[in-house]
Amino acid sequence: MSRIMIAPGKYVQGYGELKKLKDHIGDLGKKVLVLISRGGLFRLEDTIRKSFSGSDSEPVFDVFGGECSREEIERIRKVCSEKECDVVAGIGGGKILDTAKAVAFYEKKPVVVVPTIASTDAPCSALSVIYTGEGVFSEYLVLPKNPDIVLMDTEVVVNAPSRLLVSGMGDALATYFEARACIAADKTNMPGGHATKAAFALAELCWNTLLEDGLKAVLAVEARACTKAVENVVEANTFLSGLGFESGGLAAAHAVHNGFTVLEECHELYHGEKVAFGTLVQLVLENAPEEELEEVMGFCASVGLPVTLEEMGVREIDPERIMDVSRAACAPGETIHNMPFAVTPEDVCSAILAADALGRHFLA
Repeated sequence: MSRIMIAPGKYVQGYGELKKLKDHIGDLGKKVLVLISRGGLFRLEDTIRKSFSGSDSEPVFDVFGGECSREEIERIRKVCSEKECDVVAGIGGGKILDTAKAVAFYEKKPVVVVPTIASTDAPCSALSVIYTGEGVFSEYLVLPKNPDIVLMDTEVVVNAPSRLLVSGMGDALATYFEARACIAADKTNMPGGHATKAAFALAELCWNTLLEDGLKAVLAVEARACTKAVENVVEANTFLSGLGFESGGLAAAHAVHNGFTVLEECHELYHGEKVAFGTLVQLVLENAPEEELEEVMGFCASVGLPVTLEEMGVREIDPERIMDVSRAACAPGETIHNMPFAVTPEDVCSAILAADALGRHFLA
């Protein structure tokens, strides 16, 4: 089996890089469909328009509907076609970026991904996560290539709520542990090959960066300061985790995240917050050493990631509802089947309850 590693065409990170958006787009196209939230449009429209001033290119703005759903993708495809846009740019959070990538794929256009938050590892990936209109996970759309450009403006990131950076750490947290499990199981990664040593090294560097700079970065962002620790964690959340998960592989942590989307009380959580708890569940499934569990729980508690069901919003533990989560996590095709041993819904249910008990014990 081949070893395969994939990556975006270009990754750019720095303070104030959004002001150079047109320069980074270069010759990709002249008419850029900019998919953005209403709040993002209010905050960033002038900056984006100024980046195009004096050029023969122009941005065409469209306000995102809120979910990366099949219906929203089709709506934006129609806008792209009617406005004759030749580039798609997603500016915002993970769902906007995934929608922009899907639209560009179906319309056969280059795509520029501009995260305004460092809350997931979605930006660099050749993947869109599709949800229903109600926000329940539906499917993965695996794309034939990664984004042409990923542009990360840390000036914008430090002005977003710190909880979003923390959520990105939760998503990045899983990268090393899931890649480790996939490699142990000799499973394939997202592009259908085996992990390269480079991919696993990036996944491990991602976890080490979070441990070294995570808390410092949260405190800096709360002070609206862009420090070296912030730059390092933004890179870990976005680039290291993005390449690490995609070319390393996904396992139980993300499957448990998908399972928790069936609980309405978890819909207010960010993606990475659910993934962080999913990582604890994966470690329980693996019967990880106590020292490793304590290290992960200690990191989560220090930056504000959930380690108990109560912190996940599940205040009344109903075993049957936890079984609903577990069945969803073990659905055919789910990444939990990349673990180096067979996993049943009963196993997951027990691991969720045990992870919650460990979390409560740790916090006490």
